[in-house]
Amino acid sequence: MLLLLLLVLSPLFLRPPGAGGAQTPNATSEGCQIIHPPWEGGIRYRGLTRDQVKAINFLPVDYEIEYVCRGEREVVGPKVRKCLANGSWTDMDTPSRCVRICSKSYLTLENGKVFLTGGDLPALDGARVDFRCDPDFHLVGSSRSICSQGQWSTPKPHCQVNRTPHSERRAVYIGALFPMSGGWPGGQACQPAVEMALEDVNSRRDILPDYELKLIHHDSKCDPGQATKYLYELLYNDPIKIILMPGCSSVSTLVAEAARMWNLIVLSYGSSSPALSNRQRFPTFFRTHPSATLHNPTRVKLFEKWGWKKIATIQQTTEVFTSTLDDLEERVKEAGIEITFRQSFFSDPAVPVKNLKRQDARIIVGLFYETEARKVFCEVYKERLFGKKYVWFLIGWYADNWFKIYDPSINCTVDEMTEAVEGHITTEIVMLNPANTRSISNMTSQEFVEKLTKRLKRHPEETGGFQEAPLAYDAIWALALALNKTSGGGGRSGVRLEDFNYNNQTITDQIYRAMNSSSFEGVSGHVVFDASGSRMAWTLIEQLQGGSYKKIGYYDSTKDDLSWSKTDKWIGGSPPADQTLVIKTFRFLSQKLFISVSVLSSLGIVLAVVCLSFNIYNSHVRYIQNSQPNLNNLTAVGCSLALAAVFPLGLDGYHIGRNQFPFVCQARLWLLGLGFSLGYGSMFTKIWWVHTVFTKKEEKKEWRKTLEPWKLYATVGLLVGMDVLTLAIWQIVDPLHRTIETFAKEEPKEDIDVSILPQLEHCSSRKMNTWLGIFYGYKGLLLLLGIFLAYETKSVSTEKINDHRAVGMAIYNVAVLCLITAPVTMILSSQQDAAFAFASLAIVFSSYITLVVLFVPKMRRLITRGEWQSEAQDTMKTGSSTNNNEEEKSRLLEKENRELEKIIAEKEERVSELRHQLQSRQQLRSRRHPPTPPDPSGGLPRGPPEPPDRLSCDGSRVHLLYK
Repeated sequence: MLLLLLLVLSPLFLRPPGAGGAQTPNATSEGCQIIHPPWEGGIRYRGLTRDQVKAINFLPVDYEIEYVCRGEREVVGPKVRKCLANGSWTDMDTPSRCVRICSKSYLTLENGKVFLTGGDLPALDGARVDFRCDPDFHLVGSSRSICSQGQWSTPKPHCQVNRTPHSERRAVYIGALFPMSGGWPGGQACQPAVEMALEDVNSRRDILPDYELKLIHHDSKCDPGQATKYLYELLYNDPIKIILMPGCSSVSTLVAEAARMWNLIVLSYGSSSPALSNRQRFPTFFRTHPSATLHNPTRVKLFEKWGWKKIATIQQTTEVFTSTLDDLEERVKEAGIEITFRQSFFSDPAVPVKNLKRQDARIIVGLFYETEARKVFCEVYKERLFGKKYVWFLIGWYADNWFKIYDPSINCTVDEMTEAVEGHITTEIVMLNPANTRSISNMTSQEFVEKLTKRLKRHPEETGGFQEAPLAYDAIWALALALNKTSGGGGRSGVRLEDFNYNNQTITDQIYRAMNSSSFEGVSGHVVFDASGSRMAWTLIEQLQGGSYKKIGYYDSTKDDLSWSKTDKWIGGSPPADQTLVIKTFRFLSQKLFISVSVLSSLGIVLAVVCLSFNIYNSHVRYIQNSQPNLNNLTAVGCSLALAAVFPLGLDGYHIGRNQFPFVCQARLWLLGLGFSLGYGSMFTKIWWVHTVFTKKEEKKEWRKTLEPWKLYATVGLLVGMDVLTLAIWQIVDPLHRTIETFAKEEPKEDIDVSILPQLEHCSSRKMNTWLGIFYGYKGLLLLLGIFLAYETKSVSTEKINDHRAVGMAIYNVAVLCLITAPVTMILSSQQDAAFAFASLAIVFSSYITLVVLFVPKMRRLITRGEWQSEAQDTMKTGSSTNNNEEEKSRLLEKENRELEKIIAEKEERVSELRHQLQSRQQLRSRRHPPTPPDPSGGLPRGPPEPPDRLSCDGSRVHLLYK
């Protein structure tokens, strides 16, 4: 709307200065400047909201504004102004003011005439009225009154007929049912009020001068069964009653349904059931007590004022309360408010109250009679359904001390009841004129209360129906005025009331028309009936503060006007919430844990980059070449990707927004999937080819000589391609998205009216379990097969893949960590810190172990010793046999053979030298000693014996030589 207005005004705003003729002091290019409203009044800007009015300073040409006044005030001066083309408003020379007016009731006088001088309708300050009575009437009161500051100078007079002597007056009988006990003992105060009214009416000379109203009454006990008995007596026993006056809605329903068959008007002083507003069912029913539905607009207004959207109700199972609640349900639905729980009871409210407590009801509307109210609040105390978290809305026509009255049907003390009812809100019809002006009986409301109090036998707070007493008093006046019109007391009819009988519908119709047009000032306020025969009135809002009721506001439903005194008090300092405030809190990952693991992951990525750089830089070294360096490079890249997955794995709503969450979910999946495929896939490929080629010695001899690397790369590519295809299908068919896991509500440590609803973010999809089953099944088989192949090839030694034992060790560690971590993280998925710790540390440790086992021995070999040291020394220093190969063995054996050949040559030379010495010694010995004669025994001649020590020494030398 504001945009539309600006578009309308835009030609004015964009008009260049000086365009459209010369400018006058009052002329502007924007239109007319907004006028401030008068005191006690306002301005209605047609088509604009309050915020739109605040946003602009000028209104366009031809725009009209309308003055309005608050309360009993009228606009003096122009009511409508129009914006002219010269930038001024019409009739600016005449101000518009809001002036207080005097009561319009002084401008009419029953059975007389009023002459207004010095003013015009309505009566403003300075106006004067003169009163004159019709013939046969005389004026009671001042004949002149002057209007000053909204008040007339004298009370309004009335015209009184020259009354017939009391002995000649004819009796007109009223049949009444007063509930002196029962659910609502309103007759205790209403009966004395009716008797007061009869005395006042019968003493008036201008009302029913020829008749005297008399009362015949019974105690209905607010019980339809008891009322049926007394209704029968009233109808079938003389004298004839011209009208019936029941109290209590249940009794009035019974009487009103029967009265139509007897051509009787029914006027109730204490019935609030909305069902009684049904004109088809109760065609002759009137009531000075407004319908209970009049409370509902007030309740809805208060719900809106305090921002309550959820309420609960508990009612006594009677027609009046059921129909009231049905009307309330329709009204709150129109206002966007929900009745979440609706409980009812017949006599025992214990279970419904427990249900309200269990359902966490906070704003509760209670509809029940006073005796049942004590039962309800005794249960309320037991269930602790009161205090700063709760607000009860009750009916306001209970006695002021209803919760202190002794009741043998409950087992709660007065102190407990007082504690339970503290702070509740009541809505009741304004039954006593708050303005304290004089009524038709020439009494003010306060004078009536004082007069009634003197007639009562008990204290007003202990008297049932004391609040409704003004309604009973005004009911007699409404009846008297209607009968006065019917009987011709006003000179307009000649009907004889004494001719009435239960078959005379003509008189009934005239009484009906007279009642329907009633309008007078009573002690309860202005009395007027709507089309359904119900009283129209204001609603009083009270709150129980410190054990006594305090007025906190009034509400006029006809004008939707809430008058608020700002005297409401709350136990908790402010109005409670309409439900336990549920604070949704997300369980985020521990930032210390995330940072710690991220640091480890970052260091792991650095280690993977170092290993990759080392492998690429030394790729020309034969020892590195025989370890299939390209596959090792893929392993390092896979470890880097897996370590990088730790970062998105720890990202949640603490770091990213809701819209970025699906991308983080996909990053987790792709990084982990590709990292595993590259890292583990390259190691699996190595171990698989070693097992394939070297486990069957005879069949695979040719394969051992020529291992083609492209076959290894093709195997890794196949594993990676399967993962890419599966992940792509997953993301297209059933993409990952953000899901919320909700936990049980938690109560905060502080005593505040909130509940904490923990929530946890997850990455999930519709068929998450199916996809995880596929992935875990496929990867699990690879891990188990990898463990089997590593075990089978642990004793195989090959020159083409010289680090397969290290690969087998890495496979063992990765497989064990993965097989343990996967089910554990699924179990701990609702514990974000534990699940992240298991998953991320498993990734970090498996990557670290893989990098260290595969690359660190190679670095150490090349950096500290070189690749030409012996296998034995390498084995002793490294503590492993992972570097043995056939070529090294051959080289070492050739070197050792050459060394042994040198040793053998030296030994042979030494043997030759010793033989030569031995021959020389033998020749020398033969010269010194001739040959010995032959032995007589026929043996060879014996030479001189060799010294034993000499022979022993030579033998040892020869032994040492060949040792």
